[in-house]
Amino acid sequence: MTSDMKMKRRTLMTAGTMGVLAAPSFMTGFATAQEKTDSQNMQPAHPPIRALKLGAFKVVVICDGTRTSAKPHETYGTNQSEQAVSELLALNFLPTDALVNSYSPVLVDTGTEVILFDTGLGEAGREAGSGRLIDGIRAAGYTPEGVSVVVLTHMHGDHIGGLMEGGKPAFANARYVIGEAEFAFWKDPARVGTPAEGGHKGVLEKVVPLAEKATFIGDGAQVAPGISAIAAFGHSPGHMVFRLESDGKAMMLTADTANHYVLSLQRPDWEVRFDMDKAAAAASRRKVFGMIASERLPFIGYHMPFPAVGFVEAQDQGYRFVPASYQLDI
Repeated sequence: MTSDMKMKRRTLMTAGTMGVLAAPSFMTGFATAQEKTDSQNMQPAHPPIRALKLGAFKVVVICDGTRTSAKPHETYGTNQSEQAVSELLALNFLPTDALVNSYSPVLVDTGTEVILFDTGLGEAGREAGSGRLIDGIRAAGYTPEGVSVVVLTHMHGDHIGGLMEGGKPAFANARYVIGEAEFAFWKDPARVGTPAEGGHKGVLEKVVPLAEKATFIGDGAQVAPGISAIAAFGHSPGHMVFRLESDGKAMMLTADTANHYVLSLQRPDWEVRFDMDKAAAAASRRKVFGMIASERLPFIGYHMPFPAVGFVEAQDQGYRFVPASYQLDI
């Protein structure tokens, strides 16, 4: 063995020994940092966001939060057997005993307006780690004060919860666009004493104080140039979806028309517990996603897996979800 080789061997052995001696210190530091992070229940500085291009529009999807729930069959396919629901989940490589739900408001910068579609869970969701819309807006380079229009697709709590912060409007300079049929239903005192009473109270607290700055719309109304409303009733009495068009490109914001990318798209006729008129909701899924499939449009679904954007193709009894990759980046 040459002297040069002996030196290399001694160098390697020394480095290895130093690495072993240093490891306990390194691991102790890592464990301490991990324990500190866990104990503080720290979150990332901002929630996930995804910026997309649609012609001259900039579209930003913001993850307001996620929620895991058990027993999928108690929410989706409520008119089916538990076995049928489990089999469809397993066929799509999904667990049969739990599912994850995302909440994804959308910001659209048209160049002249900054338009926010839905507002997430707001203050009520923060204890569980949601309600992060405003953090996401800032991370995308915008401010709550810079939002010029807030559009409500419907008035369930996970869509209107972020309208107020500390009892004041969260988007101080915005005007509001609200479905007339939806507002009329939830504002009506006839909801008191019914299963819709909680939603009624939420609307009185979050939406009614903003009504003076609101425009109330119906099917076909234009929100701004290139953005129009389409009635898709069923999930709620006045649920709306929106079509975006810019420079020959189009996209649909489908809100809660379909709330699971397998159970509601592959089986659009299966009943969903949160759909208030289940037959009308199924008909809306067929109408909206039939159009999306035939026109080969991208869509953003409020509860689709983040970043909540993709395509559908007609398949079997319903539609197959195809997540977007780089189609809206170039």
